[in-house]
Amino acid sequence: MSKEEFEQRWVRKSLRKMLSAVEERVGKLEESIEDAKELDNALRESIEDLKEQSRDFVTMCLTSQRDSVQELLDSQRKKLTERNDALEAMMMALKEEKLATTMALSTRIEELERELPLCRAAMGKGVSSATLSNEDRMKNYFHAKGIVDDAVKVNTASMFLIDIALLWWRGRTTDKRQGEIGMW
Repeated sequence: MSKEEFEQRWVRKSLRKMLSAVEERVGKLEESIEDAKELDNALRESIEDLKEQSRDFVTMCLTSQRDSVQELLDSQRKKLTERNDALEAMMMALKEEKLATTMALSTRIEELERELPLCRAAMGKGVSSATLSNEDRMKNYFHAKGIVDDAVKVNTASMFLIDIALLWWRGRTTDKRQGEIGMW
């Protein structure tokens, strides 16, 4: 064997060793790539799981918050409904009270309008009925009282005149007690 052959063998052996070392390394690299792919797939699955868990968590939180907000809204709606009902009841009571007051005032006004001629007739010259005669004042009085029967008119007229006389007499006696009696 010559030196050249020896060197060629040695180079071939070295190349084979190198080739085998490279193949071994390529195999290890392929295994590493496979491992990396598996890790990548596992990592992607983990990421997907985390995304799904996050979605579920967010959904759960939002649902919980929505439920809380819905409960609060329902509570506020109930309170507002109760207040609205109370206000409506109060408004109805006020309307009824206004109606009752209006009717009472109307009745009182009618009573006062009926009593006005009586007062004018009783006051005589001191009021705007100063130009009315006694007969006119009595007619107004009877009309205001709703008296139509002649016997009742005679009775009422005599009581009316007695009341006038008593009022006149009382006024005069009061004047006398105070020392201011004038002409009779």
